[in-house]
Amino acid sequence: MTMRKMLFAAVSAGAMALASPSLAATELTVQRFFGACDADFGTNTDVGKAVGECGIITSLINKFNADNPDVHVNVATVEWPGYDQLTAQFASGDAPDIVTIHESALSDYQSKGLLMPLDDLLKSVGVTPDAFTDAARNGAAKDGKIYGLPIDSWTMLYHINMDLFKQADLVNADGTPILPKSPEELLAQAEQFKQKTGKPYFVQNLANETALYTRNLYTYLFQQNSDFFADPKHVKLNTPEAKKVVEMYKAIFDKGYTTKDLDYGGAINAFLAGEGGVQLNGTWVVGDNNAQSETKGTALNKDGYAVYPYPQLFGGAHAQYADGHTWAVSQKDRTPEQTAAIGKFLKFFADNDFDWSRTGHLPAYKAIIASEAFKALPHRNTITAVADLGKPLPSAVQRQFAIQDIIGEEMSAAITGQKDIDAALADMESRVNELLANI
Repeated sequence: MTMRKMLFAAVSAGAMALASPSLAATELTVQRFFGACDADFGTNTDVGKAVGECGIITSLINKFNADNPDVHVNVATVEWPGYDQLTAQFASGDAPDIVTIHESALSDYQSKGLLMPLDDLLKSVGVTPDAFTDAARNGAAKDGKIYGLPIDSWTMLYHINMDLFKQADLVNADGTPILPKSPEELLAQAEQFKQKTGKPYFVQNLANETALYTRNLYTYLFQQNSDFFADPKHVKLNTPEAKKVVEMYKAIFDKGYTTKDLDYGGAINAFLAGEGGVQLNGTWVVGDNNAQSETKGTALNKDGYAVYPYPQLFGGAHAQYADGHTWAVSQKDRTPEQTAAIGKFLKFFADNDFDWSRTGHLPAYKAIIASEAFKALPHRNTITAVADLGKPLPSAVQRQFAIQDIIGEEMSAAITGQKDIDAALADMESRVNELLANI
């Protein structure tokens, strides 16, 4: 063989080796919500420069791909919450490898054997449940096993325009907001706010809304020690405790203490424009609101934004409804390389949970909550208590998103006067129980 042929053969062999499937990156499909933002962060791998849920999740996955050339994650972004699509994918045998699932929705899929228990896989990459916060561990565990890697705990919060609170004389001597301690105080302070500012106390997204109504009800039922889901397959909502909550929100609506016709985006814009005192929204907008408050020329200025858990309005447990996001893994046959790649992905997100917590969500890991870096983030001193206050529905309750829609529809009908409160509560209870009876 001539030298030229020998060299050609060597180069050809090397090229074939590089193209060999054994050396190709292991492919994973990851499905997530949190929006699309490729124009701003589609190629960004500097996670510290990312902001907001979409920016940070996109940049984290970009960085994982860059740091792990032996694994390639293909991302599918779905409309929130994406469960109709996910259910159809499971039914067709085409589920993604890894998917974002709320802790409240894990039981819907885990109970049908569609999700992989993660205890052994997480242990193999050095992630153990004792590192999770109590809220995260309780939310991710079903039937004694972990079915989703928790990445946060979230809840609803009081996002406050402190300039308007000062105008309404609702600020303590130390500069903190005066928050109500009973339904009666809430209504009195809302009236005072309206009289002194000419604006509604609350900025709520009530147009075509169900989730906000339901989360508010859960929080104030917990505060009354109402064990409304003592039986995970049968709810009790036609109760004096629930009636108190609906009556309170109906009074707020009837007296003009809230915005009425805003959708989600409209409520955010109205709050940022200074059109009301308190926006009821989640942990996920803390980072965005704070960034907006630091932008010159905006109605919400740096010293004028504060954020707190819901106030304790009833005399029972100090608690409020909370949920969390997880990475769950579909149950299917995989190669050892694919399983190992999933372990790498989950480990990466556990190691980088601080960056995710910059959204405003509370970390899923005790060490991060205790860290100086987390404590130094804006407003964490006022909202970290949610890690202890946060309370989910019992883990065995299925169809929680469908239940949320039913409760929200009936609360909306009662609050806006389309239906009598007692009738709405009776219908709410019977509709939910009919749903649960057919599971």
